[in-house]
Amino acid sequence: MKPGIHPAYGPVVFRDRAANYAFLTRSTLTSDKTIEWEDGNTYPVVDVEVSHVSHPFYTGTARVLDTAGRVERFERRYGRRGAN
Repeated sequence: MKPGIHPAYGPVVFRDRAANYAFLTRSTLTSDKTIEWEDGNTYPVVDVEVSHVSHPFYTGTARVLDTAGRVERFERRYGRRGAN
């Protein structure tokens, strides 16, 4: 690899505020905030809104959208396109 062109790659804690869950991994992201981890070391922490713990796809709470029903309801409410 060419020296001096790649960002620093190191340990970072990602914290999911919605699920009150945090995990330690390696990343090129940095942060001014830090957190003391379970091993006693201090790492930069990045707050995320959704992780595998709170995302509906992974938790099994995903909703299936009925697009055909929505289209029919829209047409009933506003009429068909091009109809006068």
